[in-house]
Amino acid sequence: MKGYFHFLREVPFFQNLNDEDIRDIMRYCREVELTPGKVIFYEGEAADRFYIVMEGEVEVWKDYDSPYADLLAVHGINKLFGEMALVDNLPRSATVVTRTRSRLLYINEEEFQRLLKENSLVALAIIRSLSAMVRKSNQSFVEDLRERNRQLQKAYDELQAAQDELLRNERLTTLGKFSSMILHDIRNPISVIKAYADMLSLSSGKATSGEASKETKYLDKISFETERLNQLANELLDYSRGEIRLDMGIVSIPDFFREICDFTDHRFTSKDIKVECSYDYDGQVIMDHKRMLRVFTNLLENARKALGRQGSCKVSAVQENQMIKFSVRDDGSGMSQEVLDHIFEPFYSSSPNGGTGLGMAIVKSVVEAHHGTVEIESSEGQGTEVLIRIPLRL
Repeated sequence: MKGYFHFLREVPFFQNLNDEDIRDIMRYCREVELTPGKVIFYEGEAADRFYIVMEGEVEVWKDYDSPYADLLAVHGINKLFGEMALVDNLPRSATVVTRTRSRLLYINEEEFQRLLKENSLVALAIIRSLSAMVRKSNQSFVEDLRERNRQLQKAYDELQAAQDELLRNERLTTLGKFSSMILHDIRNPISVIKAYADMLSLSSGKATSGEASKETKYLDKISFETERLNQLANELLDYSRGEIRLDMGIVSIPDFFREICDFTDHRFTSKDIKVECSYDYDGQVIMDHKRMLRVFTNLLENARKALGRQGSCKVSAVQENQMIKFSVRDDGSGMSQEVLDHIFEPFYSSSPNGGTGLGMAIVKSVVEAHHGTVEIESSEGQGTEVLIRIPLRL
């Protein structure tokens, strides 16, 4: 009994009591020692005593022995439990089980009620104990509720993203099927138009001598544009299949740049735009010639739209170790951060002049099929630079 005094003096809820009050509590205390896993009382039982932990730990469970059991708390030394049911005279609200070998002090219900009537300070200490427990329970509940809300919000966001991705993939799949059918039909008349343009160009060339006639120039443009349409149709077919099949070969950079210059001569003639093509690396590179040429025609088309009626555009190539770095730079209108964030998304277009919205998606897919990278630096009113790096493979 003497050991109980010093122990009770250390119990936080009794620290404001004087020695006489502690001795009043001590008169009613009994001790019990329990092994691990011992049920002290079950949820729903009538309350007959409350406890203070002297040694060990006890667990507080809701719906114990059920598939939905929840561990509510673990009480260690100096903790009170079981007093609430004695105060409100209701059945136990939880099950308490020893986690380790435990020594407990307890006070029976009848003696507990007598103690509360005889000593108001002890009653106040018990009330404080209950208040602290309720506060802690409320705080735990609020924190748990917030965490559950965060988890629900996260799950909702992930579900929404998955649903958006699913709808997007369904739209792309459907569009891909229709595109494939339509493009197969489109390529036939394109091929016919190009064939007739080539034949007319040959006839016109034989009929005239010296400088090419206007008709010959027009026919050359028709042939050039129909070939572009044919290449675009092939790329759209590849994109609708979800793959880029490369036809790799050795490409001379000077020859490749001559083709780029030919394209700019055709597309930039009606505008006051200065186009400069330069290359520090004049060797060879292994790549799909037609697809990489299409990459640059896409980029130059974007530059042409961004420049409007005047400005400058520069295309260059340099060697970086075992890579070749291409650059397409213009001083046009540039792009906002929002546009940059979506620039590689299929069917996304911010151009007021329209377009399929597939140009940059095709650029990215072709470059990545070459095991290369694409970077874009742009800001509104400051122009745009697209950097492409692909392995030399030589």
